[in-house]
Amino acid sequence: MFSMVPKMAKKDKIIELKLCNVLLEDNANYPWLILVPRIDNAKNMLRFSMEQRLQVMREVALCEEVLAENFACDQTNIATADDEIDQLAIHIVCRQKKDKNWPCLAWGTAAKHYKAEDKADMVNKIEKAIKIKMANEKYMQF
Repeated sequence: MFSMVPKMAKKDKIIELKLCNVLLEDNANYPWLILVPRIDNAKNMLRFSMEQRLQVMREVALCEEVLAENFACDQTNIATADDEIDQLAIHIVCRQKKDKNWPCLAWGTAAKHYKAEDKADMVNKIEKAIKIKMANEKYMQF
C-alpha cells in the first residue's frame, strides 16, 4: 500500500489526481504545489511505465496551468530537486519578477508560513480550480 514519506505526509493535501497527490507547500512567498505519484518506492521515474510517465506530465501540466491562471505569475518553475527525501516529489512554483529573491531559485530561502485561514483559502481555491480542469479528459487519460 502506498504511503508518503513523513516530510510529505505533513503537508496539506489538496486533492488526489489519477496518479498523484497534490500538496500545498506552506510558503506564502509563492503559490507552490508538490505532486507525489502514488507509486510505491518511487524515487524517480525510471521504473514508471510510459503511460505512467505521460500521466505524471498531464497532471504537472494541469497544476502548472492552474497556478498560472489563478495567480500573478511571470514564470513557473518545475523541478524534482528534493534529494533530502526518499520519494519522488515534483515541485511547481509560481514566480514573479518582483519576488524577494528573483531570479534565484525559490527553495533554499526562508519560508513565510501561511496563516491558518489563508492556507485554508489557498487549498480551497486551488482544489476548486483543479476540479474544473479535471473535467477536461486530456488531463485524465491514464
